[in-house]
Amino acid sequence: MADILKQNAEYAEKMRTILKLRAEPVAVKLIKEGGDFPDATPQASQMSHCQAVFRARKGECIKLPYEMNNCHVGASVLGMLQTPEKIANGEFHASTAIHDNVAAAKEMIDKRLIVPFKTVGEAVCPLKSADFVPDVVVVVDIAERIYWIVSMMSAASGGREEFSTAPFQCACEDVVVIPMLTGRPNVSLGCFGCRKKTDMTPDELAVGVPYSLIPEYVARLERYKDGPMAKAKRD
Repeated sequence: MADILKQNAEYAEKMRTILKLRAEPVAVKLIKEGGDFPDATPQASQMSHCQAVFRARKGECIKLPYEMNNCHVGASVLGMLQTPEKIANGEFHASTAIHDNVAAAKEMIDKRLIVPFKTVGEAVCPLKSADFVPDVVVVVDIAERIYWIVSMMSAASGGREEFSTAPFQCACEDVVVIPMLTGRPNVSLGCFGCRKKTDMTPDELAVGVPYSLIPEYVARLERYKDGPMAKAKRD
């Protein structure tokens, strides 16, 4: 526990200072059925997954069991429950008037990625305070900060990057589930829920990075700091 906490704190410090992040990178760990919540995470009040992520950016370490998750959209994509009918058939999202009709909203839901195992909740903490191995590290910040994470995706192999997103489910599907299932970072422009229920600002994006990539990325950031970052406009 002490070793992983120290390691995560070092990763967080380097990410925050080198990338010049506005807030803390966030560690997210889904708790599989039969698994235990990390000891360090206190009980949370009722909230959505996205609210937990944005509170963790500011320093809170949150234990969010399914019973305390008040968003069935996020809870269902994170494996905590079956997708309710009004979400599955498109009615719920069509009610926002973002899509032209129920069929279009249903098409979005039909194509979302869902965690393929049963979960009972999650731990959402600042990476610096996480005494556990996260599934994903989430960063929310302006485009220039996210740019450097994208740059590292192709640093070794070259090529171009593609991302998957939609008008909904930024914090849950886009930057947690997709990175978990693909093993690659995914960028999101934000979503209706985040922009309604959290303090996500108009100029912020989000990216989720599989935790397995964090050691490599932090080491690369240290090399970037006095190389390409020193030559770029960063303010």
